Amino acid sequence: TQQHTESKLSSNLFIGGVKYDDSTDNTSGKGTRGASSSWNYLEGTLTEVQEIERILQDNQIATTAWIGEQATEQAFKLLTARSPSVIHIATHGFFFENPKEESSNFNPDLTQNSVYKLSEDPLMRSGLILAGANESWKAGSNISMGEDGILTALEISNLDLSKTDLVVLSACETGLGDIDGSEGVFGLQRAFKMAGVKNIIMSLWEVPDAETAEFMNSFYKNWISLGNTKAAFRSTQLEMSNKYKSEPEKWAAFVLFE
Repeated sequence: TQQHTESKLSSNLFIGGVKYDDSTDNTSGKGTRGASSSWNYLEGTLTEVQEIERILQDNQIATTAWIGEQATEQAFKLLTARSPSVIHIATHGFFFENPKEESSNFNPDLTQNSVYKLSEDPLMRSGLILAGANESWKAGSNISMGEDGILTALEISNLDLSKTDLVVLSACETGLGDIDGSEGVFGLQRAFKMAGVKNIIMSLWEVPDAETAEFMNSFYKNWISLGNTKAAFRSTQLEMSNKYKSEPEKWAAFVLFE
């Protein structure tokens, strides 16, 4: 079983430590991952990806990691063209409510990203933030499907990821989306399902960097030893819940969507 898991893990793509600005002076050591008027560098995501790489390499599993300025939208689309077995993305995510249902306390500070915030298409109102995205995000005027660093759920839904066994979205609010009675939840998870992904691990609220990295390291170790995504996820949940009994916010955000 372990050998089978290692063969599944052998085709992989890890993204983290993304540089959202052209300048490198956008660091914030700690922090949470989620919607903002601009995107701060998440130091924890670089550590997270490097530690997972080390775990896999210790088990003789080669890894493909794109970090910093390399982690562009164009690179993501090129690298996912072959539908790797595992795609792990540690970055900011965003989700905006349906503008028609939003209350009157509309925040004018967010109008700079109104292209996404006010779109009628729910797949345009959620996405992942990749390298160089701050310029487009602040401009808020690029509605094209171009490589602007903002990977929308709509763009993801048009990819062919039918050979991908697992996508891990290590970003906040990646599990959210508009609820539609007949269609279920519209958002990143629906987009990846439309693209053909079998399993998705994602979060439902903002997650602290340190505990996110801890959860992910534990998950990959368990996956290698147990050989099963669901069993590894459950085992990781138990480990984290035992360690942080009175602090579910440090681990309970992550869900497995099959």
